[in-house]
Amino acid sequence: MSQPAASVIEASDDAQQYLTFRVGQELYAMTTDCVREIIEYAQVTPVPMMPTLLRGVINLRGAVVPVVDLGERFGSGQTALGSRSCIVIVELGDTEQPQLLGALVDSVSAVRHIEEGALRPAPTFGHALRTDFVQGMVRVEDGFLTLLQIEQVLSICELAALAGQRHA
Repeated sequence: MSQPAASVIEASDDAQQYLTFRVGQELYAMTTDCVREIIEYAQVTPVPMMPTLLRGVINLRGAVVPVVDLGERFGSGQTALGSRSCIVIVELGDTEQPQLLGALVDSVSAVRHIEEGALRPAPTFGHALRTDFVQGMVRVEDGFLTLLQIEQVLSICELAALAGQRHA
């Protein structure tokens, strides 16, 4: 069953929509352009000999969808499952051959409209994420929101290489 985002914030014409979510104590966002749906965390089938960041696969209306644990991907350990844990289904790749991937997050917060002018570059040091994962930062009420380059975070080539290394 799909879960709607918690709230929508009004926007101006030059704003882009971002889905905000928590991984651990950190608040992140990804553009809604690639978000297909949000589902409850349910039956994930483990795949033997895969790296721990690949939690397993789910059956999404007949499609086999790999689920990536963003806590593991960001180096903060496996996501502890809770009542608000969910999987954000994203569609990546070209329009002729899109790839569905699931991103396991602690909770989904809201859809926010963020104006281009509010975007700030991430610091070159002191940030817990790889620089290629970060599109930028935005000041929000209680701190900063990290905007992710979700195509980099869920890079199919890199995830496949990690899975291949596990077999070596």
